[in-house]
Amino acid sequence: MSKVLYIKANVKPEGQSKTFSVSDSFINEYKQLHPQDEIITLDLYKEGIGFLSMEDIMTVFGPKTEESKNHPILKYAYQFAEADKYVIAEPFWNLSVPAILKAYIDYVCVTGITFDYTENGPVGMLQGKKAVNIVGRGGKYSVEPFTNFEMGDRYLRTIFGFFGIVDFTTIAAEELDVDGKDINAILDESISKAKEVAKTF
Repeated sequence: MSKVLYIKANVKPEGQSKTFSVSDSFINEYKQLHPQDEIITLDLYKEGIGFLSMEDIMTVFGPKTEESKNHPILKYAYQFAEADKYVIAEPFWNLSVPAILKAYIDYVCVTGITFDYTENGPVGMLQGKKAVNIVGRGGKYSVEPFTNFEMGDRYLRTIFGFFGIVDFTTIAAEELDVDGKDINAILDESISKAKEVAKTF
């Protein structure tokens, strides 16, 4: 049995996010294919993820004990490390991810839990796991010259690789804000792709 962590990062309420229409379809398909697996949904806005304080930073870089698993910040890193698979869903905002998702990454990027420092430099502690990133974009950033402006999926792929997670797939629904585009057709195509990816995830 695998444990799947479904990380949602969109302030829009349920039913209004185009990104979530794709990611929820992925999750529903995955559930049907893997009914024995545990899926944990983590809605970052409902969690109230904030920015790290100086005290939080001292905790993140400080020693870890058995009680650390119950710490209001460190509990997210332990939860992240205990998962086998990750599904991230977010809109493309200002050429990157929403700030709350970056804040969450700061919560889970913890020495001794998701990565560690060695004499040869930092090493990820989560090898052998896999992730899929589902993102909704207003424009088309998967082609030149606009790929250089895409710093959201690129960041997530890099930081997950830092954790040791190199099996990373991206599903991007693009041109959702372009006048004249058939938005429903774009979403239908993205949902179909998501269901296909779910079969082998």
